Amino acid sequence: MSDTSLEPLFICTETFGPWLGQRWYDYIKYSGLTQLKELVSLDAALCGPILEEIKDEYWPHIVNEDFMLDYFKDLDFLMAQVSETKRKNTLCVFRNPPLHPVAPTDTLKFEFLGYDLVDLFGSASALSNCGGFSNAFSNTEINSYGLLDTYERALEVQAALRANYPDEDHADCHNWALFRAVEP
Repeated sequence: MSDTSLEPLFICTETFGPWLGQRWYDYIKYSGLTQLKELVSLDAALCGPILEEIKDEYWPHIVNEDFMLDYFKDLDFLMAQVSETKRKNTLCVFRNPPLHPVAPTDTLKFEFLGYDLVDLFGSASALSNCGGFSNAFSNTEINSYGLLDTYERALEVQAALRANYPDEDHADCHNWALFRAVEP
């Protein structure tokens, strides 16, 4: 397993918000996250990757690790692949950073949105797609993007999930710092 904690990784995901109509309103009713204005997450079921197929030419530019094949190390290459997609979230992310990271600014400007706790399989966010874990966090702690605001709280919730829900697959999570590209 490579150390990606300090290396910025990039992914373009589908957007998920009120513009989706009934699907969004059904999600808000199910999740109880009424404070959301938009969900920005690495949860593949809710905010799936824009690039669904791994092409041969991607291999030199992606993280070659199980459950990480949607993450690119080369932002310019990723942007060339998604240039025709109008509605997307271009994210700079850090997996399990040892401290609050800083996004690069050489190609795009990124704004920090928060921390996501996504299971080790990359399939579900414990914050926004598991119905809540009341012994680890309150839904009221989740910000308007479906994330936790601080590094310290993300670490506390990550530890509480593992301690209080040891038999729940979605409670064993990576801590992801999410930055979104600011569109010009």
